[in-house]
Amino acid sequence: QVQLVESGGGLVQPGGSLRLSCAASGFTFNRYAMRWYRQAPGKERELVAAITSGGITNYGDSVKGRFTMSRDNAKNTVYLQMNSLKPEDTAVYYCNAWGFLEYWGQGTQVTVSS
Repeated sequence: QVQLVESGGGLVQPGGSLRLSCAASGFTFNRYAMRWYRQAPGKERELVAAITSGGITNYGDSVKGRFTMSRDNAKNTVYLQMNSLKPEDTAVYYCNAWGFLEYWGQGTQVTVSS
């Protein structure tokens, strides 16, 4: 059974940091590209960051220089380090695995507010 389980979301003040994790199981993790998406209320889902199976990363323009995505193939886990958070980063963040098939996590809420 394929599972993507996100964790690490929560409430943080503007300028603060959070680290999201996504633990994967049930598929060959090291053969899949992984991505983080987010969706704010009333908005379309947005690609935040992506990492290839080989570790090459790419970021959305709105998070470049603030967010860092990484993966640990030994732990079947990807991370999203989010620094200098802004209120506009408030959204549900979803983990996505993209390869032969595509899988989604259930999402974790990130709220940036004072």
